[in-house]
Amino acid sequence: MALEKPRPVRETPVKEMDDAEAGEVLQTLAAEIAEHDKRYHQQDAPVISDADYDRIKQRYLAIEARFPHLKPVDAPSDKVGAEVASGFGKVVHRVGMLSLDNAFTDEDFVDFVERVRRFLRIPGGDELAFTAEPKIDGLSLSLRYEKGALVTAATRGNGAVGENVTANALTIRDIPHTLPAHAPEVLEVRGEVYMTREDFVALNERQAQLGKQTYVNPRNTAAGSLRQLDAALTAERSLKFFAYAWGEVLPELPADTQSEMVDRLGEYGFKTNDLMRRLTTVEALLAHYREIERVRAELPYDIDGVVYKVDDLRLQQRLGFVSRSPRWAIAHKFPAEKAFTILNAIDIQVGRTGALTPVARLEPVTVGGVVVTNATLHNAEEIERLGVRIGDTVEIQRAGDVIPQVLRVEKSPPDAIAFVFPSICPCHLKTPIVRDETAGGAEGVVRRCSGEFACPYQRKEHLKHFVSRKAFDIDGLGDKQIEYFYDDATLAIRQPADIFTLKSRDDAQDLQKLKNRDGYGDTSASKLFDAIEARRTITLDRLIFALGIRHVGETTAKTLARAYGNWAAFDEAAKAVAKGNEAAREEMDALDDIGPAVIEAVGRFFGEAHNLEMVEALVSQLTVMDMERPTSDSPVAGKTVVFTGSLERMTREEAKAMAERLGAKVAGSVSKKTDLLVAGPGAGSKLKKAAELGVETMDEDGWFELVGT
Repeated sequence: MALEKPRPVRETPVKEMDDAEAGEVLQTLAAEIAEHDKRYHQQDAPVISDADYDRIKQRYLAIEARFPHLKPVDAPSDKVGAEVASGFGKVVHRVGMLSLDNAFTDEDFVDFVERVRRFLRIPGGDELAFTAEPKIDGLSLSLRYEKGALVTAATRGNGAVGENVTANALTIRDIPHTLPAHAPEVLEVRGEVYMTREDFVALNERQAQLGKQTYVNPRNTAAGSLRQLDAALTAERSLKFFAYAWGEVLPELPADTQSEMVDRLGEYGFKTNDLMRRLTTVEALLAHYREIERVRAELPYDIDGVVYKVDDLRLQQRLGFVSRSPRWAIAHKFPAEKAFTILNAIDIQVGRTGALTPVARLEPVTVGGVVVTNATLHNAEEIERLGVRIGDTVEIQRAGDVIPQVLRVEKSPPDAIAFVFPSICPCHLKTPIVRDETAGGAEGVVRRCSGEFACPYQRKEHLKHFVSRKAFDIDGLGDKQIEYFYDDATLAIRQPADIFTLKSRDDAQDLQKLKNRDGYGDTSASKLFDAIEARRTITLDRLIFALGIRHVGETTAKTLARAYGNWAAFDEAAKAVAKGNEAAREEMDALDDIGPAVIEAVGRFFGEAHNLEMVEALVSQLTVMDMERPTSDSPVAGKTVVFTGSLERMTREEAKAMAERLGAKVAGSVSKKTDLLVAGPGAGSKLKKAAELGVETMDEDGWFELVGT
């Protein structure tokens, strides 16, 4: 469609206008701008050029600046393309937005390809195609279209729930507001929001001219820009978008391969990366990686590696996922960037589990566009191996978001000072430092404070873990707030239960109420109390993870929660394990991916009186939700299945993935709670135990007949 010329508007010079004329022109221009905004942002059908639009907008702003008292109620200066958001709502991803595993060497990538072939039982001589594309250093975004119209845009968030940034996404010109008629009825398009280096430099120049803070790198600036509460600020940042993936698609996918699907996204109006290739050999894939690395500095945007994906979507489905990452994709990161600087000091940090980590305090140096002031030294043995001393010039490296580390000493002046690792915890309780033992009983490299929850550093770190995003995720209560409340005289938070009594303790105050303190007011205090109240109801897996039990991460917490179903059952089992009950230990050991280290850690945690007191006080403040039972109509949904012997039609990993897709729980050993044993040739002790316990047993063919595959 040809672009029109804008409607003529009376061009009286602004300085010659009176109130009556200015008011009339402001209303006329405001209506015209609103119409063009609607055509551009909602209908994707502009009828005037960008230059003409800008001219109209500039004239409007000039009049409004001279006659601010005549500003219309719905003024164009208060919005850009969409209503200004007052805050971010939550969007539940219909299909999870998972993160990728990383490969840092060619060998890591080759191992990935071999794992895929083993899982799928594809011999090395048979063709297996992958796509390879640059890994954009930006912010993941999911765009949901229904009947061709953009209805929501959401950040990755925690992978299951993201922030609703629809108003901001509508200001990004690379994002279509409508799709062509042949697009699927429901289509979630996923990709990366980023800022070009040229736009980033221009933004910093504008900031400097205005005397405002400049930004560190394009990636963080793009991420912060997309999360602005005012969409007008997002619009000023010249953000871009590359599409490369999808979530929910209904009624069906319009393609059978990754590469074809990306082509479809291009046909629907999305920008896709022209460096993406479909290749069939490891050699060709690595050669493309080298080429992208070679031209990296010439690209207009930042990248930090290459992403490989199995091309055939049916094979992707068979491969499935491990925890929060797909088996069918990996990110091959570029080598770490390095720099030299001076080591000014070495401090000791005490972590949540009491582990002592030496941290190098550095003379600030820029590495890969980020100013680095700290680097990890890992442990006492690493300090000794490097021979590092305070005052040395050291080489450091930074790879992506990995914590910078010290590689080696470049030079050491005569007055450099040797560092002596402490024998007591820096918490000043004179608590002795102990060393972990290896499986063979030898001393390990990790040194820990033996004070556990008596150590204030560990208490603080446990509390920070408790309120973190994957645990209780309490808005307005982060690391800084935990530090603030921990030492407070009247509103102290020393254990998790204290969080949920904070409002009642605040209500009892007079002049020391939270709303009267620096940094808070009526609104911010009320929002914090509301956020805490909203977390009184919590899922079982989040609660288990939030407790901070050593070796119990997010995936392990979910495994335990699914197995026991509710808090009472898990609490009873954990206490029984702590008391050495063999049946309870055996039941926990039968769970898939649960081993001796986890069982010992759970037993130690629930065997400590102060931990039990802490947990009981916490649970008394909560409503703990039972784990949802599978809704699948599969005959194995909700059942516990064990696979044993040599499976012939599928690998063990593929069998596990299939069972979990059908709603079953997969265990690693047979117990009285096992519902079904699938036994291949060579089955031994598990088959015998199943017979003793009366567990239903079938062969591989029986399994496929049962599940209807």
